[in-house]
Amino acid sequence: MTDEVEPYLSAGETMRQADVDKLTAAVDAVLARQRRRIPPGSVQAYGFAVVCAVGATLFEVWLQWLDQDASPLIAYYPAVALTALLGGVGPGVLVAVVGGLAAWWGFMPPAFSFSLTRYGDKVTLIAFGFVSLFLVGAGDYFRRLAKRLEDEEQLRQLAVQELAHRLKNKIATIHAIISVQLRDQPQIRSDILDRLAALTATDHLIEQANGQGAFVRDIAATELGPYVASRVTIQGPNVLLPPKFALTIALLLHELATNSAKYGSLSVPDGRVSLRSSMVDDVLHLRWQEKEGPPVSAPPKRGFGLRLLSRALDQFGGGTEILFEPTGVVCNMHLTLPMGTRSEPLGEDGGQKLTPRAT
Repeated sequence: MTDEVEPYLSAGETMRQADVDKLTAAVDAVLARQRRRIPPGSVQAYGFAVVCAVGATLFEVWLQWLDQDASPLIAYYPAVALTALLGGVGPGVLVAVVGGLAAWWGFMPPAFSFSLTRYGDKVTLIAFGFVSLFLVGAGDYFRRLAKRLEDEEQLRQLAVQELAHRLKNKIATIHAIISVQLRDQPQIRSDILDRLAALTATDHLIEQANGQGAFVRDIAATELGPYVASRVTIQGPNVLLPPKFALTIALLLHELATNSAKYGSLSVPDGRVSLRSSMVDDVLHLRWQEKEGPPVSAPPKRGFGLRLLSRALDQFGGGTEILFEPTGVVCNMHLTLPMGTRSEPLGEDGGQKLTPRAT
């Protein structure tokens, strides 16, 4: 990879972050399923509390067998927190009471008695009671907070699906109007409908990502899907673009691909196109480069496509530079992304062939 192509995160750091994200998502999904199965304060919640209390007691017996100096209450803290998180206040308090009594009776000398001979054990039991109350309160608070966030997420997804449905209907209506009104101007009609199709395809990608945006590689695959996959290569980090950024990049790639198919590398059998991405701080750099195509030269008049390419990224603190090299068009684009924008590596060699994508 050349010096100007420097990824925002190294491949190792990005892969580790991706692993952490996957693990976090998996844990969240498991907890969400359990919350739906265990209504707070229900019979299932108290049954879950009994299971947690018994499990913690057995674990404490095993710890005492390994080391008699082990804390007699250590296994009950996570049991109290987990029960309150899933079952609510009542089940959490039940585990705390059962755990405290079990430890008092079975693990504190004299064993199998509710007498306490050591002052430290009394302090430990009192501290366990206060900590358990805190854990029950915190667990129940986070349970209610998680439930509210899940409800809001479901409402948001429903709204996104409804808006997407309305958008598709409006685009279909616009498509029909353009087809009728410009039936005598087929070239203009075709150009407008192609741009509409590019926006619609990217809208579909954003919808699939639950409104979070679309990855650069997915946008490129959508726009370049009609061409032979082996002729197009993408390199660099696969950056997740927010919706507005994704739509703009989709339009730019559509213009570049259309012009290349008409006059550039994609218009001849042996032509090649590469799209290289890199991140420097919060600035995304994209380099479109055509090779082994027919000779190109700057057009005498700037059409809509060139004006779009030159101005579209100004709103994101970016810009474009278009070079008509003897080997093919080169377009350098850059734009400033929001802080914390996520990227994923494309492989050890930093590049992958694009596969055609159904739209």
